[in-house]
Amino acid sequence: MPDHFQIVKSPDHQIHAMKQIPNIFTLLNLFLGCIAIVFALQTENISIYVGEDLSTHYNIPEKISIAAYFIFAAAVVDFLDGFVARLMNAASEMGKQLDSLSDVVSFGVAPAVILYQLLRVSFIKEENGLETSIAWLLPAFLVACAGAYRLARFNIDNSQSYGFKGVPIPAAGLLIASLPLILHFGNPYLDVSEILTNKWVLYAIIVIVSWLMVSTLPLMALKFKDYTIKNNLPKYILVVVAIVSAILLHWLAVPLVFIVYIILSLLYKQQPS
Repeated sequence: MPDHFQIVKSPDHQIHAMKQIPNIFTLLNLFLGCIAIVFALQTENISIYVGEDLSTHYNIPEKISIAAYFIFAAAVVDFLDGFVARLMNAASEMGKQLDSLSDVVSFGVAPAVILYQLLRVSFIKEENGLETSIAWLLPAFLVACAGAYRLARFNIDNSQSYGFKGVPIPAAGLLIASLPLILHFGNPYLDVSEILTNKWVLYAIIVIVSWLMVSTLPLMALKFKDYTIKNNLPKYILVVVAIVSAILLHWLAVPLVFIVYIILSLLYKQQPS
């Protein structure tokens, strides 16, 4: 009997190990979403005060903005896990399910908590706002429920390779995550702080975003079969709008790009295939 044995891994074992690499990115997406929730919940320093002109002012805790950063980071990782899976030809049914479970946390629950906190701010601005019932804040979590429904439907529908039925949950999550960043940094051209801290505006955002996710509107996926202008004109228009608006409007560009995305998808209406 030889003194030493060499353990040789089978090709099947190596293939299985390779398929776990995209799943690591997916779990990192989930991890970042969990951190976003933690920061979004740390809002003990919400405060209001009266200025010299007797107008009411308030501050939005910086940690809500930090939560938004983690949601955007999760979106980057979410893109990378799909990219790595395609690059390594390591897509799997488990990876698909794991991706959805991660997305519902990072782009469903975490943004819903941000909306919950923004609703708190909107009520704090009002007289006796600190006595507001929690029932007025709970509609924020409709976004998480709609996102979960949208992901479940996506998982059993194989017709959404180059198009979507309803708004993808990462797009909805990023739209909501942009709101505290718009409020925190402001905009040199347009002050929307009063609008984004109006409870009725926030309720409208909740209803519209939730409906867009559960709807069956045919929306384009940002995937390229080729790079010709003829076959990708709306995508190139969206890229140009995103770049220009990011330069001019900063974080306010996110809602604008979201709206343009919906409009372009409907103008160049195409059934998912």
